[in-house]
Amino acid sequence: MAAASLFSLPSLRLTHRLLAPTSAPASRFQTLAAKKAAVTTGTGEGGGRGAGGLLSVLDRAMADEEEYRRSRAQVQRKGVEVEGYAIEGVSVGGHETCITVPSLNVAFDIGRGPLFAVSQDYLFITHAHLDHIGGLPMYIATRGLYNLKPPVVFVPPCIKDDVEDLLHIHRRMSQVDLRVELVALDLGETYEIRNDLVARPFETHHAIPSQGYVIYSVRRKLKKQYAHLKGTQIMKMKQSGAEITDTILYPEVAFTGDTKSDFILDPRNADALRAKVLITEATFLDDQIDVDHAREHGHMHLSEIMEHSQWFRNKTIVLTHFSNRYSLEDIRQAVSRLQSKLSSKVVALTEGFKSDYR
Repeated sequence: MAAASLFSLPSLRLTHRLLAPTSAPASRFQTLAAKKAAVTTGTGEGGGRGAGGLLSVLDRAMADEEEYRRSRAQVQRKGVEVEGYAIEGVSVGGHETCITVPSLNVAFDIGRGPLFAVSQDYLFITHAHLDHIGGLPMYIATRGLYNLKPPVVFVPPCIKDDVEDLLHIHRRMSQVDLRVELVALDLGETYEIRNDLVARPFETHHAIPSQGYVIYSVRRKLKKQYAHLKGTQIMKMKQSGAEITDTILYPEVAFTGDTKSDFILDPRNADALRAKVLITEATFLDDQIDVDHAREHGHMHLSEIMEHSQWFRNKTIVLTHFSNRYSLEDIRQAVSRLQSKLSSKVVALTEGFKSDYR
């Protein structure tokens, strides 16, 4: 299989560069302080301004400035680095979801066909809503434009025929040969991405048929009965053709796509809940939208993740698919609330969301 580095366009790669505030920090600080002082001025003995009042004003202005800096940094954040993996992409509820893990050469869902996903050879589609699959023809066509090999696209078996029909229509309309290997990967099946990496789907619970995926690293461990042997003896057995190792799959990255919280309680999904990195949704974060509404539309509420926190064994959970009603500050506060309930590290993919300070 070709490595992910086979196709690399600098313009397609997302960076983690932090953008400094557009206005000079001193000027902004002075503005904040002046505004605070105008509201909270006080007088000390002799009619002068009290020193304590001035310090209080400055403290509040500094706190506001720090919040502003954090928010501006979040505006430019394109992805996260967790457990040795760069997780990049965009996921805004109802608008677009496409997430890549470049070191694994995979993309999860394709959104509107963003350029940053084009270099990934393997694409895993969770379900047929347009904000997750709408860009599929463009993804395939763009790879052809850059003379990349046909991608391998995995879909739930129940939608494979419809996806083939969709691509046939685009071929006929555009008169472009959309070359692709379309794989209907069913629950219980395993696909070898490369000799040390495989993928398996797991059941999720959205408003329409859906499934998530787990990417496993493949490792081989010496069988216990041979552990006492010396290196030369092991080598001779290996050369004789004896099977001396066990193959062990380690769940590395799991992606749920859109789902209700039911997937958490399914014992068959244990690997998703113990993968190093779980990328899952948290569409609704506050009391303005209740759990019943979230479930009715096939999504999760943050409170449900808190309720089932004891089942997560992941090292890191990456939250995605927030409703666009939320700001970066809302998302940061939600992550803080969830982090207090989980032993896993919690981070959020916030590309596409705006700060209240912008």
